[in-house]
Amino acid sequence: MRKLNADVVVMGGGTAGMGAFRNALRYTDNVYLIESKAFGTTCARVGCMPSKLLIAAAEACHHATHTDPFGVHLDKNSVLVNGQEVMQRVKSERDRFVGFVLEDVMAWSEERRIMGAAKFIDEHTVQIDEHTQIKAKRIVIATGSRPVLHDSWKALGDKLIINDDVFSWDTLPESVAVFGPGVIGLELGQALHRLGVRVEIFGVSGSLGGITDPVVLQQAIDVFGSELTLHLNTETEVSLNNEGKVEVQWSKEGQTGVFCADYLLAAVGRRPNVDNIGLENLNIEKDARGVPIANPKTMQTSIPHIFIAGDASNQIPLLHEASDQGKIAGENAGRYPNIEAGLRRSMIGVVFTNPQIASVGARFATLQKEYDERLVVGEVSFKNQGRSRVMLVNQGHLRVYADKESKRFLGAEMVGPAAEHIAHLLAWAHQMQLTVPQMLDMPFYHPVIEEGVRTALRDVAAKL
Repeated sequence: MRKLNADVVVMGGGTAGMGAFRNALRYTDNVYLIESKAFGTTCARVGCMPSKLLIAAAEACHHATHTDPFGVHLDKNSVLVNGQEVMQRVKSERDRFVGFVLEDVMAWSEERRIMGAAKFIDEHTVQIDEHTQIKAKRIVIATGSRPVLHDSWKALGDKLIINDDVFSWDTLPESVAVFGPGVIGLELGQALHRLGVRVEIFGVSGSLGGITDPVVLQQAIDVFGSELTLHLNTETEVSLNNEGKVEVQWSKEGQTGVFCADYLLAAVGRRPNVDNIGLENLNIEKDARGVPIANPKTMQTSIPHIFIAGDASNQIPLLHEASDQGKIAGENAGRYPNIEAGLRRSMIGVVFTNPQIASVGARFATLQKEYDERLVVGEVSFKNQGRSRVMLVNQGHLRVYADKESKRFLGAEMVGPAAEHIAHLLAWAHQMQLTVPQMLDMPFYHPVIEEGVRTALRDVAAKL
């Protein structure tokens, strides 16, 4: 077995791992990057980029078949979805994005990149498969996450898929049962539905798209429920029928039904990849899920020379967050013991459905517990918002939150048009710790969808 000594070892070659490796190299050349499967990001390979390519195809089809309200009439029979061409573009562009990521990886010294599964032997030693053992002064855990799969589903064999599998399809199936109405399930479920795939979405709770505000949630359920078949708060039993199809027997409030599909798409959540890296050999403080607890400003765990970043940290599983965490963990591992707090930006999350869902700053459920009677809410419906009506995207709701004492903007949740853009404006205001009056002093053009933000801010200002 080859034995090496290192200043820093980074476990994981995804977004957080590559960021940690890149930033640790600013302080020392003696850094190793370990990856068990393939270098590159989940986002580029099987996450945000290929999913947006599928969504783009779905939106093109949807727009082409929904022009009548504008007085523009098309022959709907002439709109043909070619599943092979759709998936060919998804995979081709996906490979292009992955290629850009791999260019960065390949530019790093080959001897510093090691393939294999890394496990802790002790708090300073990492072993990679049976071929390499590294004694390291500092270690960064950036092992990512994987989809949660219930044991009862495993009997479905290759009929059980995750989002990774969707992007390897050569064409579109006829039907899919989506389990999990969260970000991934809702995005992919709606996209497949709009491309002509029969889709039904199942959830054991009443949640949808990660929304915690009850008013916004109900709006979202109404909007998406008018287009998609949603089974929320529903009990299910899954099996393979005699035809080899996935059979979902569902029941809710005395109602029952059966949905048969080509596949079951598992999208009920993701699990940090920390259960198979030898943490049992460390005396490290962990949370209820078995994930090492880390200071969010330094990414330092209870073992001072061990850091954690990205999806493995069980904090915020988004690419920009993984990138920030990787930078912080890598810099601190590189310059250890000189630890510094890194920049953690205001939370921003977007679900790329149509209409989109967004959250900024702190969510309603968190603020309600923390601020209680000091929490003030302003809102706007997009049903009669000017530009939204012009574009026929007038559906959804925005709720903004403020502190009654300081008048500071605390966060927002919304479902509606242009949410990705509105979320950025609000996130910048949140990070700058602006008050609601200061935000109302900012310019708003006319007519734009963003004028809805001003309406909501005026509403909350009147209550402060």
